[in-house]
Amino acid sequence: MSLRIAKIFLLIAVAFYYTLVVFNNLTDYGSNYAFVHHVLLMDTTFPGNRGLWRAIHSTLVQTMFYDGIIGWEGATALLTWIGVVQLLRAVRKQPSVFNAAKRYSIIALTLGMLLWFTAFISVGGEWFLMWQSNIWNGEDKAFHIFVVLGIILLLVALPDTEAQQ
Repeated sequence: MSLRIAKIFLLIAVAFYYTLVVFNNLTDYGSNYAFVHHVLLMDTTFPGNRGLWRAIHSTLVQTMFYDGIIGWEGATALLTWIGVVQLLRAVRKQPSVFNAAKRYSIIALTLGMLLWFTAFISVGGEWFLMWQSNIWNGEDKAFHIFVVLGIILLLVALPDTEAQQ
């Protein structure tokens, strides 16, 4: 039972984290929009690098990128909370029921990992050369969150075999 509770509490922590991220992005829209703006503009990468043709100058497209990230984070938060509820309902059930209840949690954690790896590490870091910026470089944070989510995903995905009484 304690491993089930650990899985649930870690998922609560992830859901809470994503809820705070969405809340902050909506209530202080400009702060993180500035991050996205500068990454897409590539204005703090190495001067004269050959990748500057990739820069996006359109504020409409930049806003769409940022809104897409917020939507992705919101979907991750919602699916994680649904996963928490599903696991709470199954916490005292047989292993097959508890394992089946992990579906939303696994989807949510995977979606969260894809956000950080795809949007921040791959697109931001490599396509828009975020790694070249001393000011607008979020690769370390993205990697940190990606790894934390990955560890939690591995734990949650472990098959439950304990019969509950």
